Amino acid sequence: MYQKQKYPDRRRVLQALSMTGLFLAQGPLLLAQPGSARIRLQKLHCFEIRVRDVERSLAFYQDLFGMPVLSRFGGRVSVQVGNSSQLMSLRECGAAEEPAITHIGFSVSDWDQSALIASLAELGFAQAAAPPLADPGLNHAMKQWVRDRDGTPELYFSDARGLIVQLVASDYCAGSGARGNQCAAPEAAREGLFRLDELNHFTAFVNDGAGANQFWQDSFDLRVQAEQGPGSAVNGIGDGFQFVMFAGPFPGGGNTPANLHHGSFNMHGFDEQGILDKLTSYGLQDRGEQQLGPMMHYVSRRMPARGGAEGGTPEVYFTDPDGILLQLQDTSYCGGGGYLGNECLPV
Repeated sequence: MYQKQKYPDRRRVLQALSMTGLFLAQGPLLLAQPGSARIRLQKLHCFEIRVRDVERSLAFYQDLFGMPVLSRFGGRVSVQVGNSSQLMSLRECGAAEEPAITHIGFSVSDWDQSALIASLAELGFAQAAAPPLADPGLNHAMKQWVRDRDGTPELYFSDARGLIVQLVASDYCAGSGARGNQCAAPEAAREGLFRLDELNHFTAFVNDGAGANQFWQDSFDLRVQAEQGPGSAVNGIGDGFQFVMFAGPFPGGGNTPANLHHGSFNMHGFDEQGILDKLTSYGLQDRGEQQLGPMMHYVSRRMPARGGAEGGTPEVYFTDPDGILLQLQDTSYCGGGGYLGNECLPV
């Protein structure tokens, strides 16, 4: 079994720096101290994509990953990620919508929705009515709301940069009941080309990456477990593997809503060439020098300047029938160094 590499704790690193008289003017994120948490997140638990044809996308993801259907509500289909309790939901685009990752969801232990609403209010999130699904999060920045899904109250908020987030119980399956945890037996799915483990990370493009990092570290106790270049914090959820990243700002993006650029799964049997061969055999094409479009794959090699290995840490990406971008990595991937990206600080 993979054992995470051990590193000195932050206090010892800071003591060593002070003894040697070293001072880093930029205050590297790897040495950042955890903030005073208001809400402790447990795991990345769920996310939703909006697609042009739910049945087409469902067939695609089941062919690749053998994802059983957990629930169907009002045109939204939720499927299981690996053997975990985590899930991905698919819903059809509305008239004014384009395909995208709409939001991410975190589980919270000791689930108490009323207490979470109060905690969000303390963090500055004002209560509001549930907005239209098509509204960008920036239109409702620093608001929280409960959306009624056929009798199940679901809690969301939008941060200052327009990232929409759902908070759920650890047994949430997008089903019925007060916790959304009442689901029938999963609908059987044939074996996929790849065997997933769980959700690994999401990267959001935002108008203030540094501000987003600070807010999430202080408000939700995220711990920096690696850095992918200057100012590119890998914000660990707490298990040493899952994380979120905030990239930006970008030119002209001051009033641009947060964009969930891509999500990532961990998978068993990670093999770069083997993955590409299987994706190609299924009908995806090598991106090469083309503009990225639907049904493509490519590899990005994260070099040492971005925290990767000598020669590059291979990061495998693919797009679905709607062009939604996702990533595949080894079960040990934590966004850090080494060939498998599994060399990270303890969190």
